[in-house]
Amino acid sequence: MESLKALAAQFGIADLFGRGFLSVLLTFLTAWVFTWRFIPRVREFAIKVGWADMPNARRLNKEPLPNAGGLAIFAGFLVSVVVAWALRPIVIEQVNIQVLAILLGASLLVLVGFIDDQFGLSPLFRLLVQMLAAVLLIVNGLKVDFNAIPFMPVLPHAVNGPLSILLTVLWIVGLTNAVNLMDGVDGVVGGVGFVASMVLLVTAAQFADRAAAVVLLAGLAGAALGYLRHNFNPSRIIMGDAGAYLFGYTLAAVSLLGTLKVSAGASLLVPLIVMALPILDTTQVVIGRLARGIRNPLGHPDKTHIHHRVLARTASARRTAVILWLVALACGVIGMLAQGVPLPAILGTVVVVLLCLWFVAYRRVRALDREAAAVTPGQGG
Repeated sequence: MESLKALAAQFGIADLFGRGFLSVLLTFLTAWVFTWRFIPRVREFAIKVGWADMPNARRLNKEPLPNAGGLAIFAGFLVSVVVAWALRPIVIEQVNIQVLAILLGASLLVLVGFIDDQFGLSPLFRLLVQMLAAVLLIVNGLKVDFNAIPFMPVLPHAVNGPLSILLTVLWIVGLTNAVNLMDGVDGVVGGVGFVASMVLLVTAAQFADRAAAVVLLAGLAGAALGYLRHNFNPSRIIMGDAGAYLFGYTLAAVSLLGTLKVSAGASLLVPLIVMALPILDTTQVVIGRLARGIRNPLGHPDKTHIHHRVLARTASARRTAVILWLVALACGVIGMLAQGVPLPAILGTVVVVLLCLWFVAYRRVRALDREAAAVTPGQGG
C-alpha cells in the first residue's frame, strides 16, 4: 500500500482514495460517457435541421456532414465541471471567479463558433469576440506576467503591465485560432486536444495551486475522448469552429489558472511545447500566405496545413490522425520533462493516453466492421 501511495504521489495525487482524486476521476468519466452518449442525439437533430458542412474542394466528406459536435463536447465538459463543483467546491474565491470567467469566455466562443458554422461570420467579428474573451480573463486576474517568464529581463511596472496584457491577448487569440486551423482531417483536433489536456492535467497536478486547472482539464479530456469515438475516420460528426474554439481557448486559459502569480508566466513553458504542433502549423501557414501576397492570411483557406501535407503522403485520414496524435504526445513528453515532472508520471501518462486513444479508435473501427457485415448479406440477397 505504501508503494502504491508513493507511486500516486509521483502523479501529484496526495491521497489515492481521497475526495480530491475521486472527484477528478469522476469528472473525466462523466465528460467521457456523457459526450459519447449525447453525440448521436445531437447528430440526429443536426441532420433534421440542416446543421451540416457541405462537400467542397477543401473538405474530405462526400456528403453533408453534421457540424454540431462542438455543442455536445461543450455540454459534456460543462456537465462534468458542475458535477466536480458539487462534489468538491472551489473554496478560494479568486480562483472561483477565474473558473467562472473561463467558462463564460468558452461559452461565448462556442456560441460564436456555432453561429459561424451555420451562417458565416466575418473574420473581423470573430477576432473581436476572441479578444473580448481574452479581456474577460485579464480583468479577472488571468494573464501572462512578462516579468515571471524565465530567462527574460525584469521590466519596470509601467512597461510590464501593457506588455503582459498584449502577450495575454496574443496567447489566447493565437492558440484559439491555431487549434481551429488544425481541424481539417477527421480525429486530429479531438485526439490532439485529448493528448494536450491529459499532459497539462498531470503537469498541473504537480502544483498545489492548480487544483481547479486539474478539474477543468479532466472534463476537457473526457469530452474529447467521448467525441473522438464518433469522429475517427470516417467521421459521423465534426466539431466545427464551436468545438475547436472550445479546445484552443480553454487550454490557453487554463494554463494561466492558479493562485501563485509567480507561476503564471513560467507555466506557459509546458503549454507552448505541448501545443507546438498547432502553433507551428499556424505560423508556417500564415508566413506562406503572406509570402504569396495574401493580405488576410486567416481568411483564405488552402491545403498547406501540416495535416494536409501528412494526408497527401499517407493517403489515409486514419494514419494522418494517428501520426499527429503521436507527434502531439512526443511534444507533451518534452514539455513534461522541461517542467520537471517525475519520470513515472510521464511514463504513466503516455501509457494511459495511448490506451485511451487505441480504445476509442478500435471501438470505432469495430463498429464500422459490424455495420459493413450487416449490410453485405442484404446486398447479396
